Amino acid sequence: MYNDYVLGYYDAVLLFSMVLEDFLMKNQSPTPTDFSKNFRNISFQGALGPIHLDEFGDRDINLTVLYTSVKTGKYKTWFHFDTRNHSIHGLDPIPEFVWDKGLPNSAPESTQGTLKLEMAVVGLTVIVVLIMMITLVILRKYRKERKMYQKKWSHISSDQIIPLEGDEKISINLKIVVLKGLKHKDGNFTVMQKMELNKLLQIDYYNLTKFYGTVKFDFGIYKVIEYCERGSLRDVLNDKISYPDGTFMDLEFKISVMYDIAKGMSYLHSSKIEVHGSLKSTNCVVDSRMVVKITDFGCNTIAMPHKDLWTAPEHLRQEGVSQKGDTYSFGIIGQEIIYRRQTFYIQSCSNNAEKLKRVMLANESELFRPDLPLETANDKEIEMYGLIKNCWEEDSEKRPDFKRIEALLGKMFSTFHSETDKSYMDILIRRLQMYSKNLEHLVEERTALYKSERDRADQLNYMLLPKPVVISLKTTGQVEAELFEEVTIYFSDIVGFTTICKFSTPMEVVDMLNNMYKNFDHILDNHDVYKVETIGDAYMVASGLPKRNGNRHAVDIARMALDILDFMGSFELPHLPDLPIWIRIGVHSGPCAAGVVGTKMPRYCLFGDVVNTASRMESTGLPLRIHVNQSTISILKRTECKFEYEMRGETYLKGRGTEVTYWLTGETDRNFRLPAPPSAENLQRLQADFAQMIIESLEKRRTSKFEAGNEERDKNDWELEYLQLNSTEILSSYL
Repeated sequence: MYNDYVLGYYDAVLLFSMVLEDFLMKNQSPTPTDFSKNFRNISFQGALGPIHLDEFGDRDINLTVLYTSVKTGKYKTWFHFDTRNHSIHGLDPIPEFVWDKGLPNSAPESTQGTLKLEMAVVGLTVIVVLIMMITLVILRKYRKERKMYQKKWSHISSDQIIPLEGDEKISINLKIVVLKGLKHKDGNFTVMQKMELNKLLQIDYYNLTKFYGTVKFDFGIYKVIEYCERGSLRDVLNDKISYPDGTFMDLEFKISVMYDIAKGMSYLHSSKIEVHGSLKSTNCVVDSRMVVKITDFGCNTIAMPHKDLWTAPEHLRQEGVSQKGDTYSFGIIGQEIIYRRQTFYIQSCSNNAEKLKRVMLANESELFRPDLPLETANDKEIEMYGLIKNCWEEDSEKRPDFKRIEALLGKMFSTFHSETDKSYMDILIRRLQMYSKNLEHLVEERTALYKSERDRADQLNYMLLPKPVVISLKTTGQVEAELFEEVTIYFSDIVGFTTICKFSTPMEVVDMLNNMYKNFDHILDNHDVYKVETIGDAYMVASGLPKRNGNRHAVDIARMALDILDFMGSFELPHLPDLPIWIRIGVHSGPCAAGVVGTKMPRYCLFGDVVNTASRMESTGLPLRIHVNQSTISILKRTECKFEYEMRGETYLKGRGTEVTYWLTGETDRNFRLPAPPSAENLQRLQADFAQMIIESLEKRRTSKFEAGNEERDKNDWELEYLQLNSTEILSSYL
């Protein structure tokens, strides 16, 4: 006796090996798809006979019908049915069947009555269950409505209102709400006002925000209403980056927004509230699922709506609210959604007060209404624009009610799905994909902007502090003070700066220092140095910190000083022509400590005797000279650079005594156009007559400007009064 399972496994392995052998013989690498195709339309000899798989890979089998012989009492074959060819083989004559008591019934006699009874019981049970379910649904709805109508307004305890701080997380048993102020003195509402608040509590609709009650604080009375994450519709319309036109904010979406508003207003008008009275885009809010909900309805007896661009003409002329006034407001919102510009956009007028005044004028022949792009509209847009124009009819009776508006918008919205083979879910997925792509583009754009701003911030920080210090502050938040064994420090100032300031205006002084120091800074870019600070006319530079550079610090400071002195040979003040501008330079090398001092406007400060000595070297120097200490000369000698210098001799330095100092005069193989230092006679004259030199320079400038003015006036034949106006600049203004 063969086991059927074993035979099945045998045939399966045999079939698999045949298909695999076929691929191997052809030297092919089968893919899953190609391999599965070879199991179709194939025949082979199985364990118990031939086996064939059809075009679907299903096995064709032969069926044999057996019967029991009356004569022998044994099974005999009646016929074979071939499922492959749908044919019958080996058909024997119809066998003889013997029924002793006639043909059997279709069901046993003992169960015929029972079957009918069971069917009746099952049918009755189904009917009873359906009735119970319908009754339960109706009862639940009745109880919900009864509970809703039994709600009574009361003040919410102020202890239950917790302010939300920044990105604070909300627990699951808390709900984010919005507080909106009510212009009421003490919260002791009248009977009519309490009835209105009770009506608000009974409102529960998908396109209306939920009202939870009122809360009383020491600083006022507030409504507690549902919070919607995306803000007002006005905010969404203004945000063209997150919600771009053409992709996310297309015509279909704009119609769906208007459809949500129409559904909410239709329900509101049929409720006990009856009228909104202050419908506007700022009172339409959008939740996280982009569902538009209407808020700030009711409470008209507590706070009468203000007159604004959404207010209907009849209510601008005479205070009040009406359902047809809400229809007019809906038309204004519709135009906002279409244009995504300011409220009541019209190209010919931008003044809101003038718009309100012209709307109030009753002129049906030429109504003053917002613009609509009718010239470029397609069929669907024209239909929507026609609805909007009907909503702002001057005659309120000609305006459609919200039941009609809801039906028309629902019909428009359905055309986007009936005219295409795609389902609503396909369109929704497409919209989400477009929104996702837009968000990806937005993230990339914002990331690029962030990187650009970060680089700008880093660049600004590098201008204020050394780069290693900035990196340390960014990574660790602090900078450890550090001792540097050897650095070189440069000091310079302007000779006679105080006297120059006396005869110059503040802006001229600022311009002078700015022009000079900008050129100094440009020179610094060519050397491995760090600008420490400027105090008035004093300019301080260091090298060898915060990045150590061996003996290069003395070389870089020396070359930088020569470049600065080279520049000063051609520098001239615009407001003091021909006045010699001289600077003194002092250089010294030695150990130094450095670190960031302070948290507000932090400074990278240098501490040590080397700073004081460098300052003394500058103050004891001479104009257009680079005064260098012995320590710097010793370092320069250790390098391969050949600097030129001459001994000045012994110089008294306050706090250090007498030391041998040097003048740095140049560098071999480098061409510096250094200005000639003033002679002793010129220096004495400068010290004695510097103020007079400045006055002469000012007089020269005044004379040159006067002559230039005469030439210009002669050229253009100007009148004398202009000559008088241009010659009012006198010398006393500079003294």
